[in-house]
Amino acid sequence: MNARTDSALLEKTNNMSYHLNNSHLDALEEETIFILREVAAAFERPALLFSGGKDSLVMLKCAEKAFGAGRIPYPLLMIDTGHNFPEVTDFRDFRAKELGAELIVRSVEDSMARGTVRLAHPGESRNVHQSVTLLEAIEEFRFDALIGGARRDEEKARAKERIFSHRDSFGQWQPKAQRPELWTLFNTRLQPGEHFRVFPISNWTELDVWQYIDREQIGLPSIYYTHKRQVVDKKGLLMPVTELTPAREGDVVETRDVRFRTVGDITCTAPVESTAATPAEIVIETLAADVSERGATRMDDKTSDASMEKRKKDGYF
Repeated sequence: MNARTDSALLEKTNNMSYHLNNSHLDALEEETIFILREVAAAFERPALLFSGGKDSLVMLKCAEKAFGAGRIPYPLLMIDTGHNFPEVTDFRDFRAKELGAELIVRSVEDSMARGTVRLAHPGESRNVHQSVTLLEAIEEFRFDALIGGARRDEEKARAKERIFSHRDSFGQWQPKAQRPELWTLFNTRLQPGEHFRVFPISNWTELDVWQYIDREQIGLPSIYYTHKRQVVDKKGLLMPVTELTPAREGDVVETRDVRFRTVGDITCTAPVESTAATPAEIVIETLAADVSERGATRMDDKTSDASMEKRKKDGYF
């Protein structure tokens, strides 16, 4: 991994004399379960956004604890760009079937066919266009609450987000019009056409997520762990070499040991160098990391016209 690892910390871990105190995970899990149940009680047509990524899998585990396997009271919703990693979408389908949950998939490609999404050029990332497909799905199913796996530590725009985040009738987020949430009292009143985005793991960190995955032995897509992959180093970001992102003239293609800290559209998600093969090893790497997961791996967050805050105001997750 690019982040420098504390050798003393690794030595303690290897000697089995170091143990992370993760009792705080009980409080985080309890809060998440409370919020998931609150959504079920307060809204008529909620859905849980489920990509098959680590954060949504943690949320799904908490939902399983909140309601029981096969008894989750809302469907799972995936907005597919058509450029997702197959390891992730395959695992998404497997986990939904395993739990007996209803899985709804809506595709950006369908929005393109309808003409509601138009790419500037064929190679443009579809990630930003998910907002259109998401809003179309909300209208189609009349969802009044969407449960997402965003966390405040991921990115500065997400740090502004309330747990129960109000969206107006255009699906837009107004950061200055957020409702107060004192003493975990949530204002869930809606006008016709409005909805909420709800973020039960807002208060978790990347480290918390991996500690919880380790404690609960949550299965993940294989690309979250070390594997060999052809990449091109572009100013510190390791761009994976794929059919969608081929090497260009002058690129130096290398095969490195990498893993993904976060997963999204292939065209804008980079892995990091790593030999971590287990959640416990990733916990150690995360302790040493000095850049957030999105800051280290998501190219779409690095331009002003595709910034997270702008996308959220347009209806993004």
